[in-house]
Amino acid sequence: MRPSAAFLWAAAILVVPQMSSSSDGNVDRSSKNLSSVPADLPLTAERVDLSRNHIHQLHTGDFKNLGLLRFLNMSWNGLELIEAETFLDTPLLEDLDLSHNVLRNLSDQRFLLHTGNLRVINLAWNEFLNMTLGREFRALGKLETLTLGARAISSGDFRNIAMVKLHRLTLSLEEELDYEATSLMDIHAEKIQLDLNGGQVTQGDLIADVLLFFEEVELRNITGDYKQVTRQLRQRANITTVSISMSIFEVDWKDLTELVNATLHTSIANLSASDAAISNPPYTDTIITGPSLMESFTVTRGVVTSFFFSQEAMYDFFINLPVKHFALVEISLIHMTCPRNLSPIVELDFSYCTLSDSIFSTIKGQETVECETLSNVEKLSLVGNNLKSLQLVSKRLQYMNSLKHLDLSINAFVYDGSSECLWPQNITFMNLSSGGVTDEVFKCLPKGVKILDLQNNQISVVPSSILKLGNLSSLNLNANRLRDLPACHIFPQITELLLRSNSLHAPSLRNLSSCPSLKILDASNNPFTCTCPLRHFIRLGIQTESERGLELLNWPEGYYCIYPEDVRDTKLESVWIPEISCSPSLLAATILVPSVILIISVFFLCQRLDVPWYIGMIWQWTRAKHRARVRQLRPEDMVGIEFHAFVSYSQHDVDWVKNFLLFNLEGPGGGLRICHHEKNFVPGKTIMENIITCVEKSRRSVFVLSAHFVKSEWCHYELYFAGHQRLSQGSDSIVLVLLEPLPQYLIPSKYYQLKSMMSRHTYLEWPQDKAKHRLFWANLRAALQSNLPSEPVAQTEE
Repeated sequence: MRPSAAFLWAAAILVVPQMSSSSDGNVDRSSKNLSSVPADLPLTAERVDLSRNHIHQLHTGDFKNLGLLRFLNMSWNGLELIEAETFLDTPLLEDLDLSHNVLRNLSDQRFLLHTGNLRVINLAWNEFLNMTLGREFRALGKLETLTLGARAISSGDFRNIAMVKLHRLTLSLEEELDYEATSLMDIHAEKIQLDLNGGQVTQGDLIADVLLFFEEVELRNITGDYKQVTRQLRQRANITTVSISMSIFEVDWKDLTELVNATLHTSIANLSASDAAISNPPYTDTIITGPSLMESFTVTRGVVTSFFFSQEAMYDFFINLPVKHFALVEISLIHMTCPRNLSPIVELDFSYCTLSDSIFSTIKGQETVECETLSNVEKLSLVGNNLKSLQLVSKRLQYMNSLKHLDLSINAFVYDGSSECLWPQNITFMNLSSGGVTDEVFKCLPKGVKILDLQNNQISVVPSSILKLGNLSSLNLNANRLRDLPACHIFPQITELLLRSNSLHAPSLRNLSSCPSLKILDASNNPFTCTCPLRHFIRLGIQTESERGLELLNWPEGYYCIYPEDVRDTKLESVWIPEISCSPSLLAATILVPSVILIISVFFLCQRLDVPWYIGMIWQWTRAKHRARVRQLRPEDMVGIEFHAFVSYSQHDVDWVKNFLLFNLEGPGGGLRICHHEKNFVPGKTIMENIITCVEKSRRSVFVLSAHFVKSEWCHYELYFAGHQRLSQGSDSIVLVLLEPLPQYLIPSKYYQLKSMMSRHTYLEWPQDKAKHRLFWANLRAALQSNLPSEPVAQTEE
């Protein structure tokens, strides 16, 4: 390999990985062991990740060509210096991550003067001793999210962002934090997030200020000791906070329940927790203290670290909380008990748990008793559980008299229609999507339901022998197995019918006549067969909404043919199905009346098309026979003649010559001697000598004409010498066979003899119709037939 080629190959190897990490303005150069900002960043870069490198300093001009830059990640670099004009050329920069570096002074970061468009900045996990923000932070008028961390927080530290309206302030705290009371009073943020980084809550003054100055508070990454939080909740009379959330934390059951009880006695409306690990769960009931102003309680992704405890005691604590909105989501709950007294809960969410059909029931003696204390519940979500019996679930919910919104999607229901369902009568919305239900589900529905979602199930037909759903206005049957449009006599008030992705091949419109109120229909993504039965549906789609008042959703983009093959993947609006092909009576009338005339016309037309050809071939055969009788060859004329014909053809036509011409002329049915170059050219002689010899020893010359023939130089020579022989032996020494149409303009000017012969003499055309082959070969044999000496004349004379 040459040195230049080796260099280019090595350069390509180095460049390709970097190019592969850049696409659509996103550049990822993280963990590349870089010591400075690379100079080859693309001009179109909008998001650049330079994290986890060794870039210790940022200088003026490092980003001079990145005018479109909006996101920059410089975390985990050991960054210790940022020059004042580093971001002078990046006016669009919105998100800047400088966390996990070694910056040391928050009050002297002059580079911020050129980042006025920043909305997000992360300065946590640096070497800041205190959190005193410099005057440069006043330039961040658009800032929405600010993340900071320092060892000490003092009064006045946030004075320079007092005019900035933050959406969220995150304080990444160390366990040995030195906090001065009222230090957060200058901050105007909707939400504050305290990240304890795996530590414990020890600063009572910090918790007090958080509850006093912020409406939304989040505590995260806590490992224990919630006494300060509980104490401040109990002691403070003036609390501004409306919502408290805790995430990624470990808590003892006693601390959790004390925290919840303390919150119940405050003005805090919302308490939520996520990713909680609960230790030392209860063996006995936990007391809930008094009434509350709390509106909602939510736990998402919680686990219990102990195996031995009273599940009923834990369930009782949660279900008896005096809140209106209660949710336990993505938790391994297998059962839920009933509240002891009438519960104020209005919305209840147990999505993605493992609840079984025993939900909301208790065992008294030998009987199972359903809850009667959840009658205030208006909205219930049991999405993604282990519910099996639809009839049993309806029985568990029968006393929820206020229930209007019920979501039972993503379960595995079974219902055979043999038992009656006992749904509450006020349900207006019901979701049974992805529930595995079949046609029988229509026998187990609330009679007053208005909106019904049954998509992604196993429904193949809507039974007609069921009670009317007189209030139903919207029915979602997407992704089922329906083969036709359902009739609307069982839900006469239906206005929206969704049937996308079913098995509708040719939906009949007669059922739509029973749907006078229908305004919206979606039948897209079905396997339509574009035949006569679909004609009326296509017409429906083409009609304007004003003519019928019906909106066909996703028309025409979602409606394609799958059959017949010639119109596969064609939009229905582009398919034309003739009226005559779909009406038997019209088709019969059209055919029978002119049938006799049509048959006679076709007969004579076919005859007319073939007669000229047959007459021409017979005429040539007659002439050939006539010439053979009239013209008596003298013996001296046959001196040296060994073959009936010499065949000249292009090598591209060799298959036809071998398989058809030679077989029919030399074979049992022909009996002719044919000279052709593959068999009769003598080795050692020149091609020209062989051509002349074959032409002279042959009674006639047969030229197989095609587009390849007129392009062959040797065919030209063969035609030339045969033309000279024609002058001595007569005009019938050359026979032209036209293998394929050969227009005059395709024949080169050097073939002037061929043009002349084709214009003056009749030539034989190879017919494509096999029925005409026998007559063709008869004519050709007749044209070539002559009496040759049984042995060559020269030899006889010897």
